[in-house]
Amino acid sequence: MDFTLDKFKEECGIFGIFGHAEASTLTQLGLFALQHRGQEACGIVSSDGVDLHQFRSQGLVADVLNEDVLSKLVGASAIGHTRYSTTGKNTIKEVQPFSVTCQHGDIAICHNGNLPFAEARRRELEREGAIFSSTSDTETILHSIARTPAKDVVDAIEKVLKETEGAYSLLFLTPTSLVAVRDSRGFRPLVLGKLNNAWCVASETCAFDLIDAEYVREIEPGEMIVIDADGVHSKKPFETKQAAVCTFEHVYFSRPDSTVYGRSVNESRHKMGKRLALEFPVEADIVVPVPDSGVAAAIGYSSQSGIPFRQAIIRNHYVGRTFIEPSQSIRSFGVRLKLNPIKDLIQGRRVILVDDSIVRGTTSKKIVQMVRESGAKEVHMRISCPPTTHSCYYGVDTPHRQDLIASRMTNEEVREYIGADSLGYLSLEGMLEAIGIDGASACTACWSGNYPTLIANGKAA
Repeated sequence: MDFTLDKFKEECGIFGIFGHAEASTLTQLGLFALQHRGQEACGIVSSDGVDLHQFRSQGLVADVLNEDVLSKLVGASAIGHTRYSTTGKNTIKEVQPFSVTCQHGDIAICHNGNLPFAEARRRELEREGAIFSSTSDTETILHSIARTPAKDVVDAIEKVLKETEGAYSLLFLTPTSLVAVRDSRGFRPLVLGKLNNAWCVASETCAFDLIDAEYVREIEPGEMIVIDADGVHSKKPFETKQAAVCTFEHVYFSRPDSTVYGRSVNESRHKMGKRLALEFPVEADIVVPVPDSGVAAAIGYSSQSGIPFRQAIIRNHYVGRTFIEPSQSIRSFGVRLKLNPIKDLIQGRRVILVDDSIVRGTTSKKIVQMVRESGAKEVHMRISCPPTTHSCYYGVDTPHRQDLIASRMTNEEVREYIGADSLGYLSLEGMLEAIGIDGASACTACWSGNYPTLIANGKAA
């Protein structure tokens, strides 16, 4: 079993820059910093002020966006995308950014999020004669823009998005401008930065750090920013709605060195661990993180409890996607490809394992088994978020609800299934307090089942 199958998938990452002679190279670096948000494919569209130039490919940023490719992506502005498919197929046709020529000129788009009503809109457009080249929900936005009467492309974007429901952080590139838009609830993160006289936009601030750009601010929910030769222009043309930022960004998705929603991700995870130690204390000898996303919370748990922190599970970061399991069975093969215990730290000790979440439970079961086989006297599992009980419809690839172990088992049944001596999940209140987000402004649907919007079948989930 692949270790990554038991985690929520990281949606996508987007990056854009306007007004820099090395725009495509800086975009490649920005995407490299955002590779954790999508590893299936990537692409860049650049502008030389007259024409758009495009390259898209399946594969990792460092493998496919090479020097030869970048040399052809000329111009002083560019947008780029790293993809993990949350809707649609996984083929080259689905790779973003998409670009078209229409009545409003040349335009390219890349998207982080999900449009739950895109399928209905797609059928409507097809009845009107639209021809789609992909199965992506993002393409419906381009078709709608192309068909919308407007004074210019920015006006068309504004008109279409006023009628678009869902979770979206979007970048558009035209020959002379870069447009960044965040939906009115602010589901997905988006930040604005500056590099000398150039402006840049990204999903996370870690992309700015790599290129020495200055983090200016978070792009606000419902904000539309247009960057052109005259500078940065901001407006809020969309209906004001109750904010619903994705709290899983702080739990797992975002890099710990990023600032998301104006808050340090690392600090949030550290506080989650401290709160977890208060809510679920246990006598033990060492606190061990499940790497990498459990590290900051484990440090927090150790700090609060006084129990020593030990990096007693090592992660192999160089695992490819495909391995053939030997016919002679290897216990916990999939997990052992990525994780391996340090037995002399574990043997004879009572171990607290700290992880960010339990999804299907299969990986947690194998990790607990692996730690026991390394000689642990006791294994206590601590999770730095509440039980995950519902699927996401806002740009995160999650299993069907019936495949989420916490949706069909009690906490005690989950503990018994994974084989731990005890199991503790951080409370919803504790998690929100650690992140510093008001519950009324956060999307907690994957834990509470309280969805901020209607979902595609027309009911409030």
